[in-house]
Amino acid sequence: MPITNGTMFMPSVLIFIGIPGLESIQCWIGIPFCAMYVIALVGNSLLLIIIISEPSLHEPMYIFLAMLGATDIALSTIFVPKMLGTFWFHLPEIFFDVCLFQMWLIHTFQGIESGVLLAMALDRYVAICYPLRHATIFTQQLVTHIGVAVTLRPAILVIPCLLLIKCRLTLYRTKLISHTYCEHMAVVKLAAEDVYINKFYGLLGAFIVGGLDFMLIALSYVQIFITVFRLPQKEARLKAFNTCIPHLCVFFQFYLLAFFSFFTHRSGSYIPSYIHITLSNLYLLVPPFFNPLIYGVKTKHIREKVVKMFHCKDQV
Repeated sequence: MPITNGTMFMPSVLIFIGIPGLESIQCWIGIPFCAMYVIALVGNSLLLIIIISEPSLHEPMYIFLAMLGATDIALSTIFVPKMLGTFWFHLPEIFFDVCLFQMWLIHTFQGIESGVLLAMALDRYVAICYPLRHATIFTQQLVTHIGVAVTLRPAILVIPCLLLIKCRLTLYRTKLISHTYCEHMAVVKLAAEDVYINKFYGLLGAFIVGGLDFMLIALSYVQIFITVFRLPQKEARLKAFNTCIPHLCVFFQFYLLAFFSFFTHRSGSYIPSYIHITLSNLYLLVPPFFNPLIYGVKTKHIREKVVKMFHCKDQV
């Protein structure tokens, strides 16, 4: 309900614009996004089935990989169907409270993915730097505690973002969101009031989760490389590197997209909005798409189980 020229009380419904400047071709843009989503669902579901059904894979590394697969399925499912509804079926409306819930889910699962990558890096660090102590350090109890911690950390940290929007921001310039999903800053920018606290807390949360995780992962791999280069046998060095390659691939593609999305979002008019929105979508969709492919190709045990599964089906 408008109260003055150009402002309104907190709207009950928001409307997604999609990708600004590319509205006329969004129906075509949705095709590769849909294909990536389907492949991500199939690939990660297959990964989960293999790890759950195979007792020999019930080890910390594969348990974390299963958590990563489940997170990727959830993260892509939270936003892709609604995005395709906007692109293909002209259904851009979303209730304000539902938008906040989607925001909480998206940023929570982003944080979970970052935390799982950190857990996987620490697992590799202990396995390579302290191989004789790995089994005693990464017990089932510790893995469970890590799983709970990486889930609760972002889930709790994101809640103040919602409260700051819901309780502080009551006047809005528009109800049109220049995005394909409810991203924190995209919603905050709709407000006609001072949003400094919202921006500050958003940056603080991003640093506490993504920034610290990135630094700890980088430090873990520095220590891993130092240890590997000190190994006397070439075969041992190659084996150690091969176990790290999938993790490094996933690590780089996740954080590179995260940094590109983060900095383009804060570059204002220097970067066209359609580039930022496209990068934001790729940031959420590319990791779920590539992760099962990377681990399926580069992880020997999973590759063997996939071949065995389809070989058995062919015999039947």
